[in-house]
Amino acid sequence: MLVTDGGRFGGYGLYILKGKPVFVYNLVNVERTRWEGKDALAPGKHSIVFDFKYDGIGFGLGGSGTLSVDGKTVDAKRISRTIAFTMPVDETFDVGVDTRSPIDDRDYQVPFRFQGKLIKLAVKLHPIKGTLAQIIEFKLKTRD
Repeated sequence: MLVTDGGRFGGYGLYILKGKPVFVYNLVNVERTRWEGKDALAPGKHSIVFDFKYDGIGFGLGGSGTLSVDGKTVDAKRISRTIAFTMPVDETFDVGVDTRSPIDDRDYQVPFRFQGKLIKLAVKLHPIKGTLAQIIEFKLKTRD
């Protein structure tokens, strides 16, 4: 796990699975959307970015997500809706390990610890004009 907020009943996780970057958005255990690189990362330092652009003004709207590695898009897709207000309060925001329930039970069990070296995590929130909704962009630098 690189970074997660939430778990089995809603939230997101950005992690490395079998050498591949994966971002999963869990819409309150009703629907999961998965962005995944096709190839395993080569050993060494990488910059992994998940960028989500929210559809506009309002709550629970959809948006477009892009997963990229070292500046190149590896997966992009849309989701039709998001969690309207807040992530589940019984979960935690974790960096480098998932300490509560998995974002997707089919991928891993907790604790799910990143085995490489996480050099930097940056979370950028960009306000959308006229609303409190925000765009989230994760930038990670990792070393296997």
